[in-house]
Amino acid sequence: MSKVIIDEKRIDTFLNRGVEKIYPSPEELKRKLLSGERIKVYQGFDPTGPYLHIGHAMGIRAMRILQELGHEIIFLIGDFTARVGDPDKEKGRKLLSTEEIKKNMEGWKKQAGQLIDFHGSNPVKFDHNYRWLSKLNLADLIDLMSQATVQQMLEREMFSKRIEKNDPIGIQEFIYPLMQGYDSVAMKVDLEIGGTDQTFNMLMGRHIVKKYLNKEKFVRTHLLMEAPDALTMSKTKGNGINLSDTPKDIYGKAMSYPDVLIFKAMRLLTDIPMDDIWQMEQEVEGGANPMKFKKVMAFEVVKIIRGQKDAEKAERYFEGTVQKKDTTDIKNAAELVEYKGRMKVLYFLKTCLGDQVSLGEIKRVLTQGGVSINNEKITDLEAEYNFESGTLIKFGKRRFFQVG
Repeated sequence: MSKVIIDEKRIDTFLNRGVEKIYPSPEELKRKLLSGERIKVYQGFDPTGPYLHIGHAMGIRAMRILQELGHEIIFLIGDFTARVGDPDKEKGRKLLSTEEIKKNMEGWKKQAGQLIDFHGSNPVKFDHNYRWLSKLNLADLIDLMSQATVQQMLEREMFSKRIEKNDPIGIQEFIYPLMQGYDSVAMKVDLEIGGTDQTFNMLMGRHIVKKYLNKEKFVRTHLLMEAPDALTMSKTKGNGINLSDTPKDIYGKAMSYPDVLIFKAMRLLTDIPMDDIWQMEQEVEGGANPMKFKKVMAFEVVKIIRGQKDAEKAERYFEGTVQKKDTTDIKNAAELVEYKGRMKVLYFLKTCLGDQVSLGEIKRVLTQGGVSINNEKITDLEAEYNFESGTLIKFGKRRFFQVG
C-alpha cells in the first residue's frame, strides 16, 4: 500500500483549480485529505467515441495529483453504461453494440497513460463496470430502482427540457444515473471526479452510497472547457483536441480557440500559475496582441500531453507553416508517404489519415476547400490525381503530406 503524502499546497490546487463545486463541502474534503487517511477515488469514462479529449484530461490530471499523494485511483471504463448512454439534452442516445464499444475503447489506456501512471509504486487501476453491472439480476435492478423516484429524475434539467418539447425519454435513460451511482457502491469509493455535466449522476451516486453503504461519498465537479469551435467538447462529435492527436495538431487546434477563450483554456488546461494568467489578461485589456498569449497557451497544452520537446517542435512547425507560410519549412515538416500513382484524392487522403480522421470529416474538409495539391485547391469528391514523388498535399490548415 502506498504511503499517503500530506502536501497542503497540492491539495489546495486539487480543491480549487478549475473546480465548480465540491460536495458536501471543500472544507470537509480538505480535512479528509489532510488526515493522512488513504482514500479511493475514481472517474468514469463511457467509450461512446474512440478518442479521449483535452476535456477529459482535466479530471485525469486532477486524479494524478491524488495519485502522487498516495491515494488509490481508479480509471473506470463505462463499457456497460455505454450500452445505454448518458442521457442527452437534445434526444435519446443510440444504443451501442458490444463491438462498437470494444473498438472505441481500444486505445484509451495508451491515451490516458500520457497523463496518469498505470505503473510505478502507486499504479492507477484500469477497471470496467461491465464486471459488476452485467451481473445484476432483475431483483437487483428493482432494488436499485427503488432507491430513487421519478420526481428525482425529472429534476434533471435535460429531462424537463425534453418534456417541454414533447421529445420522448426512454425508460433506460432513467436507469443510467442509477447504474453510474452503483459504480460507487461496487467499488466502495470515497470520492468521484467529473465535469459539471455529470453533477446529477454523481450526486445520485452519493445518494445511493448512503443508502447501500451508509457512508459519505465526496463529489468534485470541474468546469467544462469548450472545443476550439466554441461548442461543447464531445467524443461523439469528435470536435475536441484529442489525446491521440499529433503534437502539431494539438498545437494547431489550440491556436484555433477564439481570443475570448485563451485565458479560460490556460486556467483549465495548463499548469500556468494563476497570478501569471491574471497578469497576461491585464496586458490584453491594456491593448497587447492576444496572439502572443494564445501561443503560450497552445505550447503549454501540448507540453501537458506530450512534453516539452514535442511542444517546441509543434510551435516551430506552426510558426513556419501557418504564420510564415515558409514552403521550405512546410516540405521539411510534411509527413512522407509512399502512396503513388493515379487515384481518387479522397482515397489517397483516407489512406494517409487512417483512423485519425473519419471519412465524413475528410469529405467535409475537401468540399469546403481545405485540400490542395501542389497549391491547387481540390473540392470535387470524385477528383483524381496522379501522385508522384515530390507531390505536396495540404489537408486542413496544418496537415501536410509529401509523396516520397
